[in-house]
Amino acid sequence: MNFGSALAGGVLIGLAAAALLLFNGRIAGISGIVNGLATKDRDELGWRIAFLLGLAGGGVLVMKLTGQASASPASLPVLLLAGLLVGFGTRLGSGCTSGHGVCGLGRLSLRSLVAVIAFMAAAILTVYVIRHVPGATA
Repeated sequence: MNFGSALAGGVLIGLAAAALLLFNGRIAGISGIVNGLATKDRDELGWRIAFLLGLAGGGVLVMKLTGQASASPASLPVLLLAGLLVGFGTRLGSGCTSGHGVCGLGRLSLRSLVAVIAFMAAAILTVYVIRHVPGATA
C-alpha cells in the first residue's frame, strides 16, 4: 500500500463518518452499527445494512482493482475466532479502536480520548516487547 492510497482511504473514512453524522445524526462506530442490527426498530435497519454493504463492497472493489485474491491470508476458522475476540474487545472497550479514534476524537469525546491513549499505549508496549525483549516471540 502506498501513501496515496492510505491517504485516500483515510479521507474517505472521515467523509463517510462526517456524512453519517451530518445527514443521519448517527455515529459511524462499526461495532455500534452491527450491534444495532438486532434492534426492533425497522427504520434503523436500512441505513445500517447499506453502510455495512458499502464497507464490504469497497473492500471487494479494492481487491478486484488491485488483483488481490483475498483480503486476508488467514483461514476461515482463524478469521472467525479473530472476529469473536474483536467483538468481545469492542464490548469491553465500549467501541472499537477506529470508532473511538475517528468518530470519538472527532466529536471531542473525553471517553474516546482515554480509550485511544490506552490503545496506543498497549500498541507501543507490544511493539517494544516484540522487538526488544529477547525470547518474547519464541
